[in-house]
Amino acid sequence: QLQASGGGLVQTGGSLRLSCATSGFAFDDYAIGWFRQAPGKEREFVAAITWTAATQDYSESVKGRFTISRDIPKNTVYLQVNSLKPEDTATYYCLTGSNIRDIKNINPASFRSWGQGTLVTVSS
Repeated sequence: QLQASGGGLVQTGGSLRLSCATSGFAFDDYAIGWFRQAPGKEREFVAAITWTAATQDYSESVKGRFTISRDIPKNTVYLQVNSLKPEDTATYYCLTGSNIRDIKNINPASFRSWGQGTLVTVSS
């Protein structure tokens, strides 16, 4: 089970660091991704990273503002979210996949293994 944390209320232009930690297993050869769901919208891909090589991928809407990273000793993945905009307001979820392509190809409507998300609210 993955646990996302670190969300909160920030003003436009602010920053947060979201964390994704595991309980009961190690990330090892997985890829880890972040999705988000804004009120009234479908869940969407945000970013992903491979655990071993730290290869990263981002959605166009967050590229240049968000950075995904991993801390191997802590078995934790981070999503540094900078230059936040009101449209970044959403609940953010993390998940694992075999690779980044599989994560990006997830159909959010049918995927059932979402863990607890963390709410990011950006005020204008």
